Amino acid sequence: MNPKVDDYINKAQKWQEEIEQLRKICLDCGLTEALKWGKPCYSFQENNIAIIQPFSETCALMFFKGVLLEDPGGVLEKPGKHSRIARRISFTGTQEIVEMKSMLKAYIDEAIEAEKAGLEVDVEEKTEPIPEEFQRKLDENPGLKTAFNDLTPGRQRGYLLYFSDAKQSKTRTRRVEKYIPKILDGKGLRE
Repeated sequence: MNPKVDDYINKAQKWQEEIEQLRKICLDCGLTEALKWGKPCYSFQENNIAIIQPFSETCALMFFKGVLLEDPGGVLEKPGKHSRIARRISFTGTQEIVEMKSMLKAYIDEAIEAEKAGLEVDVEEKTEPIPEEFQRKLDENPGLKTAFNDLTPGRQRGYLLYFSDAKQSKTRTRRVEKYIPKILDGKGLRE
């Protein structure tokens, strides 16, 4: 048990019992506990397996390579419309977690086996279009272009999806302007 996760749970305003239940299941499966991205994260031999995600309406256990899991229970869902690899199971109460304990352990064990086998997800490289408002800024500012190109592909994709998601040009421009400092700092959209 990681004391940082203890502090996290003690400060949680919602889902404390659910987080504790999910934590216990992950630790019972032999995973290592850490606080990453501000949430309890569980790994096997330094490879991330799952993370607990409390939201306003649900508490979820997300598997980083969830797309590799067989999902006989049909409970895994995409965390977002652009998600390609991660899958999560959402809960609205402790009882659901208790009832699914054996299934959750089986999913975690399967995720561990996938890591032991060195399985990777073949993600088809999909280049997102660069909105013209952002392209203009990249053309005007070579430092911004360099900083953007230095970001990981996932961070680049996150920005491009966010900028492109706006329907109006003025909204895209506002979004681009707002996030230029983060890009220059080498940070992702949600960091």
